[in-house]
Amino acid sequence: MYMDFNLNLSQEQKLIMTQQMQLSIKLLQMSTYDLREYIEKEFLENPVLEAQYEILEEYKKDKDRLDYKELIKYLESDNYGSQSYGEYDENKISPFTFLSSTKSLIEYLHEQILELPIDNYIKSICDYIIESLNNKGYLDISLEELSKEMSCSMKILEKAIIIIHNLEPAGIGARDLKECLILQLIRKGEQHSKACEIVNNYLDELANNKYNIIAKKLKISIKEAQKYGDLIKSLEPKPSRGFYTGEDVKFIIPDAEVRKIDGEFFIIMNDNVLPRLSINNVYKDLLEHERDKNAVNYIKDKMGKAVFLIKSINQRKTTLYKVLEKIVEKQKEYFSKGEKYLIPMTLKEIADELQIHESTVSRAIREKFILTTFGTIKIKKLFTIGLQSNNFYNTEADISVNRIKNEIENLISEENKSKPMSDQFICDLLNDKGINISRRTVAKYREELGIKSSSKRKRF
Repeated sequence: MYMDFNLNLSQEQKLIMTQQMQLSIKLLQMSTYDLREYIEKEFLENPVLEAQYEILEEYKKDKDRLDYKELIKYLESDNYGSQSYGEYDENKISPFTFLSSTKSLIEYLHEQILELPIDNYIKSICDYIIESLNNKGYLDISLEELSKEMSCSMKILEKAIIIIHNLEPAGIGARDLKECLILQLIRKGEQHSKACEIVNNYLDELANNKYNIIAKKLKISIKEAQKYGDLIKSLEPKPSRGFYTGEDVKFIIPDAEVRKIDGEFFIIMNDNVLPRLSINNVYKDLLEHERDKNAVNYIKDKMGKAVFLIKSINQRKTTLYKVLEKIVEKQKEYFSKGEKYLIPMTLKEIADELQIHESTVSRAIREKFILTTFGTIKIKKLFTIGLQSNNFYNTEADISVNRIKNEIENLISEENKSKPMSDQFICDLLNDKGINISRRTVAKYREELGIKSSSKRKRF
């Protein structure tokens, strides 16, 4: 018998600490409200964890300026955060009891991946991508970024994306609306029909029911064009609909406050709406004196999870603080004077300065709010693209879209209602002010503001 004892080297791909990476991402992009619920769930399931709830005296005195008065009122009650092992008191019912327990899209997708006959490495990549989906169910992070984050090849990523695209609901993991609709048409066996061509090239015409133009372009009858249009309009533009995504937050809890003191801005993290987590000393002692191996392994497992949860929450806070610090540094005029002074700022710009991935910034600000002198605002709204200014005297390199919209709104509010300004006229006025903008862009921003065209604004 011949026995081969040769030493063979083989290359194996592994994604290390996949579950912990997924948890870190999950916690980073959670709203404070969702994080509270998650911590509450972990506290009930992990006996090693201790949770102590506090509320700042400052918020007790001035609760009206926050959007979560009822939540604070409940958190201040004596019975919250404590476990009662005595007689059940039916009069003390948590308001969280009345929140609907809806199905989580992320959990549903993970369950499907778990059942697929694919190797564990690809499963890990798929799970990571699932955690990166936005509230609509779209993947708004580029494959290049994901490739860098996971240190895996584009080929592997593309394979994983195909797997995601074949999950339920149809359209999940699409990069944009067009791909979302195309994926659904493929499921319906319409990949070679005119419907795909309409999605790819004539969505604007479809939105405005311009079937005559579509019919002419595709050399089909208007009736056929409408038939394809009806099919496309029956598709779901938001694959996450019907699932819990964290979007339906019942309370808005600011993660931080931006406050100006003696001419200097300070970021005050709103730590006290989250419980202070620690490790129960009883289990630390048990770990040292317990002889039962199963008990020791159980405590070690629970303690490891508790420690990682605490570290991840602290990392979430640190990341958010650093992002906010850069935002405040760039937007001092905005925080001092208001929305008109918001300058263009992108996720990439902040990411580059902090030397982190753009996707990390995106996750850090997702569903997060800050308290300012102007009220509670969504951090994401501070990120705007800009248009170049051709005004020599303008000290800013470009002008934020918000400011341009304000200019358009102001011009229209002051116009002669019997002779309303056309989009081209508004465009010319803005150009004269040094704002480099086209008529088409003016029309787009006007529509986004919910302002009708000049012909519909005319009053006799």
